[in-house]
Amino acid sequence: MTTNTFYDRIRARTEAICSPLSSEDYVVQVVEFTSPAKWHLGHTTWFFEAFILNKYLDNYREFHPDFAFLFNSYYQTMGERLLRVRRGFMTRPPVEQIYEYRDYVNRHMRKLMDNDHLSDEVRDLIVLGCHHEQQHQELLWTDIKYMLGHQSIFPAYDKTTSLATTYNSETGWLEHPGGVVDIGHKGEEFCYDNELGKHQVYLHPFSISKALVTNGEYIEFIEAGGYKNPDLWLDDGWTWLQTEKISQPMYWHKKGEEWLQYTLKGLLPIDQKAQLCHISQYEASAYAEWKNLRLPTEFEWEAAADELNWGQRWEWTNSAYLPYPFFEKAPGAVGEYNGKFMSNQLVLKGQSVATSDNHSRKTYRNFFKPQMQWQYSGIRLATYLK
Repeated sequence: MTTNTFYDRIRARTEAICSPLSSEDYVVQVVEFTSPAKWHLGHTTWFFEAFILNKYLDNYREFHPDFAFLFNSYYQTMGERLLRVRRGFMTRPPVEQIYEYRDYVNRHMRKLMDNDHLSDEVRDLIVLGCHHEQQHQELLWTDIKYMLGHQSIFPAYDKTTSLATTYNSETGWLEHPGGVVDIGHKGEEFCYDNELGKHQVYLHPFSISKALVTNGEYIEFIEAGGYKNPDLWLDDGWTWLQTEKISQPMYWHKKGEEWLQYTLKGLLPIDQKAQLCHISQYEASAYAEWKNLRLPTEFEWEAAADELNWGQRWEWTNSAYLPYPFFEKAPGAVGEYNGKFMSNQLVLKGQSVATSDNHSRKTYRNFFKPQMQWQYSGIRLATYLK
């Protein structure tokens, strides 16, 4: 696939995700950790303008002088930016102007990409920008769901898309002999810098579940008093539970004796055979404790991945998000992409049903704080072999 084709496909996919939204849906920011659809559209466009067009396209003029301030996310070296919590305050610029901005940048990017002498440096930045936009496509899915799923009438995104109902194709356990294993990305395909630094780790022999925890299995945990037993929870997790008054996974509701779940199709009865999703690491850890098991480390998961059926849920691990040996941040603003977040976060492996096509590999290292529930995250269990 050519760079131009890849770019056009990614940019069109973002707008397709937004196509069912009303004009009001584009603006809302319910909580600080989500962002409005309008902001995602602008930010992914600003990335190409700021990192590529401003530097590599002769005589390029920025679309609007305020957009660098409005749509910079966390790049300190790129100047001042709007506070994250205020992204939902933007009634101006209107949505129509954001789409004009996307069209403007797309036209200039195509002009740049039509250059037969485009350097490898620029091509690499374009590919990075496309993968960055794919990350925001998944955030669009989860942020839109959070916005709609916290409304009183539980409106549907549309009637054809759920993303909540996937099933295990295998049962049982996979035994791994452990020993010294290779970890990290190798090869010439795209990867993020946090996957680099191929190295070896020693693993004790372990067993890992071939199946993810299902809704029905998790209901058993709830009904057994799992959310009321502090012995099952990490101290930080128990504090979070009490402070936030958490008593079930995000988007779950109980009406009489029936469990319901908000999906992008609206509020529906829970399918007990489907794979659990929207679970925090604290909840995953408590469930594992209740089962007298544990969560895998990211290294165990990666070592076993070729023999597992993964890809429906982001899978929590027990591994802190830390740099691999020989990790080096790239110079400049691109170096802010991953490295500066290697503190107080845990690794998730795999991908989810909301992940864009061709945006996953077994070395991928997603990361979030342990209390976060709004991603399509699930639980795979593990144990040591004696």
